[in-house]
Amino acid sequence: MKDPLVHTRLERIDGPLVMLSGLSGIRYGESVYLEDRDGRLRQGRVVLLDHDRAAVEVFEGTEGISKRNNRVRFMGEPITISLDASMIGRRMDGMGRPIDGGPPLSGQARDVNGSALNPVARDYPVDFIQTGISAIDGMISLVRGQKLPVFTAPGLPHDRLAIQIARQSKIRPDLHGKQQQSKDEARQLVVVFAAIGVKHDVASRFTEEIGGQTVTFLNLADDPAMERLLTPRMALTAAEYLAFDLGMHVLVLMTDMTNYGEALREIGTARGDVPSRKGYPGYLYSDLASLFERAGRIKGRSGSITQIPVLTMPNDDITHPIPDLTGYITEGQIVLSRELFRQEVYPPVASLPSLSRLMKDGVGEGMTRSDHFPLMGQLYAAYARAEEARMMSRIIGEADLSAVDQAYMRFGTLFERHFLRQGHEEERSLEETLDIGWRCLGSLPASELTRLPQDLLRQRQELLDLGIENGHE
Repeated sequence: MKDPLVHTRLERIDGPLVMLSGLSGIRYGESVYLEDRDGRLRQGRVVLLDHDRAAVEVFEGTEGISKRNNRVRFMGEPITISLDASMIGRRMDGMGRPIDGGPPLSGQARDVNGSALNPVARDYPVDFIQTGISAIDGMISLVRGQKLPVFTAPGLPHDRLAIQIARQSKIRPDLHGKQQQSKDEARQLVVVFAAIGVKHDVASRFTEEIGGQTVTFLNLADDPAMERLLTPRMALTAAEYLAFDLGMHVLVLMTDMTNYGEALREIGTARGDVPSRKGYPGYLYSDLASLFERAGRIKGRSGSITQIPVLTMPNDDITHPIPDLTGYITEGQIVLSRELFRQEVYPPVASLPSLSRLMKDGVGEGMTRSDHFPLMGQLYAAYARAEEARMMSRIIGEADLSAVDQAYMRFGTLFERHFLRQGHEEERSLEETLDIGWRCLGSLPASELTRLPQDLLRQRQELLDLGIENGHE
């Protein structure tokens, strides 16, 4: 690192930005420290260069900084975080500084900006991750190295769902025998949790209930908005160290990415970027991709990073720029339903708009169970038909529906009450999830199970005959 360049003249302070002039040798993204009138150092980075002028984004805000008698130190390197194995179980603020009373991290400094994984070096995600939640394991299966966001809305229990996923998720033993590992070995995931602009009670709930193998970065609602741009990068840099240096399997939870997008819009407006849809900068897509594409597996490395970003859809609008662009980058989505929530179904996962594009490669013989994928297809088709029958019943009345449509309406109710609904603390094995699915299908006539091969139907006939009403309370 070169000696810090000290600058004392501020040209203008504009919201979270400080404008300086008369500079040379400054680089984009360079780390900057500003000393305010009380002698306190605030970190920032260069976000705009124009000949001898530079704009510095101050993460902790510009309140208390004046144009005179300030010292600005250009560090000659990007923003970094020190990482070592002792950070597991630690709690940091959004800037990566410990706030749990423990010692500072003393490991090797890493550039927090990172980069997307090289497509040539990527290993294809195939290992099924069991979350213990039927709505996900059975219908929207998560695999190791995938990025699968949760699309939610204000008032829905996405925080509870994220906590349950973090606490229960594990990688099932490799049934192919490609890895020397006992089938009884619990392959737990190390959780890296990034809170981005969340309330204090939400942050407390996450830190208390996840526990265990967790690294936590907290940017709270009353912390500076600009700090939110750095928090997910800190978390992903820590995840990369754990996964690709120490060989661990890492699950990254980031909530709420909508707060990140709002902070990005705020800084873009302050520095004069040309606005695009709903005022967000035109580079919103590439900025989100620079975060989401840091998930995955690398050939020859044993570790992996699996991402579950949580984002709130403003006005329940799935076409809003943040969920819309996120859907293009990630491999599916888990969509939460306000209608199911009103019916007291937890988790209120809307199966029809939800999907996992990598599910077909992580389930089936040798990975989960041979009937997993065809069962999912039949459940999906039956639930879609149930929704159609419900719509027709609102128009002509349930009594005028055909016997088959009435059977589908019964199936839809059973599917929601017994397959989708489960307790906050309930962890189901994959076998339990699939068996419940079979029992739900028992409410339909055999002639309607057209997506299941006859030999499979014969194998599972006992579950179909038992039915959900008799076989599961």
